[in-house]
Amino acid sequence: MNLKFGREVCNNLAVARSREWLVTNGIGGYASGTISGVLTRRYHGLLIGALKPPVARTLLLTKLDETVNYNGQFYDLAANFWADSIAPQGYLNIESFYLDGTIPVWNFAFADGLLEKRIWMQQGKNTTYIHYSYQRGSQPLTLSLKALVNYRDHHGKTEGKSLFAIAPYKEKGLEIKAFTDAASLYLLPMQNSQNHNFSWSINNTWYRNFALAVEKYRGLDDTEDHLLAAIGNLTLQPGDSITIAASTKESWRDDEQEKHQQEQKLINLFYSQNKLETAPKWIELLVLAADQFIVNRPLTDNPEGKTIIAGYPWFTDWGRDTMIALPGLTIATGRYDIAKTILRTFAKYVDRGMLPNVFPDAGETPEYNTVDATLWYFEAIRVYYDATGDRELLAELFPLLTEIIDWHIKGTRYNIKMDDDGLLYAGETGVQLTWMDAKVGDWVVTPRIGKPIEANALWYNALTCMVYFSATLSKSASKYQEMVDKTRSHFSKFWYEEGGYCYDVIDSPNGNDPSFRSNQIFAVSLPVMGLGARLAPLQYAQQKMIVDKVGQKLLTSYGLRSLSTEHANYVGIYGGNQLQRDGSYHQGTTWGWLIGHFVQAHLQVYNNPELARSFLLPIADHLRDACVGSISEIFDGDVPFVPRGCFAQAWSVAEVLRGWLLTNHKLF
Repeated sequence: MNLKFGREVCNNLAVARSREWLVTNGIGGYASGTISGVLTRRYHGLLIGALKPPVARTLLLTKLDETVNYNGQFYDLAANFWADSIAPQGYLNIESFYLDGTIPVWNFAFADGLLEKRIWMQQGKNTTYIHYSYQRGSQPLTLSLKALVNYRDHHGKTEGKSLFAIAPYKEKGLEIKAFTDAASLYLLPMQNSQNHNFSWSINNTWYRNFALAVEKYRGLDDTEDHLLAAIGNLTLQPGDSITIAASTKESWRDDEQEKHQQEQKLINLFYSQNKLETAPKWIELLVLAADQFIVNRPLTDNPEGKTIIAGYPWFTDWGRDTMIALPGLTIATGRYDIAKTILRTFAKYVDRGMLPNVFPDAGETPEYNTVDATLWYFEAIRVYYDATGDRELLAELFPLLTEIIDWHIKGTRYNIKMDDDGLLYAGETGVQLTWMDAKVGDWVVTPRIGKPIEANALWYNALTCMVYFSATLSKSASKYQEMVDKTRSHFSKFWYEEGGYCYDVIDSPNGNDPSFRSNQIFAVSLPVMGLGARLAPLQYAQQKMIVDKVGQKLLTSYGLRSLSTEHANYVGIYGGNQLQRDGSYHQGTTWGWLIGHFVQAHLQVYNNPELARSFLLPIADHLRDACVGSISEIFDGDVPFVPRGCFAQAWSVAEVLRGWLLTNHKLF
């Protein structure tokens, strides 16, 4: 698959500013921007460091705005939006843009000259490298770099007032500090660059009112100030290059080749562990994208701890997202050791039979406001065990799993408890417990108090897992088998005969909810196929009706709508201020991650891998949209299904990878 863009995209500002790029450092830090070079989000920058990995993400270096002097003529390579203008307009000089693995690459053309620009990050360090290579030309050029810096939380906004402390650092470098206790930003040309004539000229001037189009669309403050710290200048001969390191550390190395080698190892591991000879190029791109979400989370008793960033640019690691994404990001890619580490990490924070939805940072209390994250934990363990046969870890976690089931039987937080019919009840006023968890102030948009369909599909799946795990470990499974039988015998309560599909919630304070939502797909996709002892909770005819109706009413090119277009509360466009956005988040918005379970349910019913795979193919085209090479969190429910939300989402990438492998006879 060709992810290269020519002038038809790069010089079209409306398109080029809607295409974003992302590079990450494996500890929560990242760099991101648009193909055009225009800032459209507060989350764009060349170095957004995780000062307390994987959190405390802080914008340090915003941009290097480049100008080339070639043959006496100046060519802008940078572009900026202001309140009523765009200046400079360097996007007009971009001849091409492409991804080299996960490294974004620009080629700027001016007369017979060609300058290449690359950006990557050092893994495990808050260090970004910006590399310029003079590829072609008939005479020297002068490159000018305006270093625009900042120092704020990546969610924040700066209205510049005080100046920074800027001082020379080593040979030809700078140390920049926003205030006394701030982390230093070092800007330095690498020693292996042809930089003998490079020099910085300290400036320390605020550039005000950069206009951020996406923030305006999101109903947020849409202007920002950045500090012009210094201007770098050097002369390059044809064939020369220079790499600028931007870092919070005083030592670093240029590791581009190491990064390429690591990425190739990831691709090779994917092929070998899945016993594949070939895969489409877009699947290889997703394997690399998957790695961007796996980050270090050092713990007191495990400095090598791992976790999963739910989405870039604004999410951290969440219990629900981690367990849903784990099979696709780690098992599908053959990274079993990372899966094991994550499963153990989260086990330490189970409390009263619940997995934390928000992972605890130092000194903070974990939040346990989720009914489904804990149940997804069972499925993640099941997938891991089936892939590895690791009885040792299964035996280690089994007592915890029995404790979780016991807590759900007797009841835990937020009225989460097994009812007399064997089904799981959850919820109380003012709390959002399911994955449809939008809340604005005191308004819970989709409270879903009662017995949600997907929570009970997951509960039934967890019970069948316990039967499976018990037998595997030669323990008595009779207790869990009785619970499986009881839950299955009452699961028919979810069937809405008049509509020919499942209620979204039953036994709620307002009665059964017939809203046609995507949540019912899990009653077909779970339990997972391939284990004969796992009997489906619904009849085959009912499963087929669900798959067909979901396909007819909720399926889009990039996932499933969260609510039928026929419902009075349906909202087809996601946008506006927080109230408007959160009010539409689960009221019709398309969710990319749901495509994995639709494919799985379709396979359960039709057993036609080629047909099921066809539902994934539009995603290949999406890799050219939004964040190039990754998959967005959500999309509009209305055509043309414009990507929204996080531009790179862990469970979206994970579920497409997992779904593709399912259609290639790989069981999960």
